[in-house]
Amino acid sequence: MKRLLGLLLGAGLAVPALAIEYRTVNIATVLYDAPSLRGSKLFVIRRGTPVELVVNLEGWSKVRDADGGLAWIEAAALVKRRSVIVTVARAQVRQNADEAAALVFEAEKNVSLEYLETSPGGWVKVRHREGQTGFVRINQIWGF
Repeated sequence: MKRLLGLLLGAGLAVPALAIEYRTVNIATVLYDAPSLRGSKLFVIRRGTPVELVVNLEGWSKVRDADGGLAWIEAAALVKRRSVIVTVARAQVRQNADEAAALVFEAEKNVSLEYLETSPGGWVKVRHREGQTGFVRINQIWGF
């Protein structure tokens, strides 16, 4: 398999991601309809937004966003640091991975949170950009 991937990369062919792999947009940047600066500009994606890596091709990555949209981004704009994005009107972030735990904060739809770790029972530990940490239900976020 490694030899085949090496041959594909050496030939300049697109290589699909082998498993679901997420990245975070490191700087606000333009998304394109093709892997080239000459492609049509679709929109600007904000810093901190999680994306699913679909394909890598010569310095470009085809990514999927939380809404399922596909676009191309310069690979240099992506980092391995993980983030998640709120997909419900208001996500409740709790002190512990328990519905009865105290509420730490609520995050509105489309707010990006830093992914820290997955916890048992369908919870993810996250950190808000202002430093607050807590646990959110996986059905309220996307990107992990």
